[in-house]
Amino acid sequence: MDDKLRGEHDNKTIGLLLCRGKDEVIAQYALSGYDQPMGISNYQLNKAVPENLKSALPSIEEVEEELTSFLDKDTQK
Repeated sequence: MDDKLRGEHDNKTIGLLLCRGKDEVIAQYALSGYDQPMGISNYQLNKAVPENLKSALPSIEEVEEELTSFLDKDTQK
């Protein structure tokens, strides 16, 4: 996010890095320059969300489509 959206006067991005799978190249790029301790975990959201809330969340395919659309717009600039 920092190299794409962060402005000159913005602080570095903090938050969660969600990965669909293990891809060391992407994770390394996303964490480049980060020198603070961090926790790493494997989390399965589909087991943590109550059944009555699952229908309110977008599907994995919908999230991927939105992210792809966002990245495609950014590369066209």
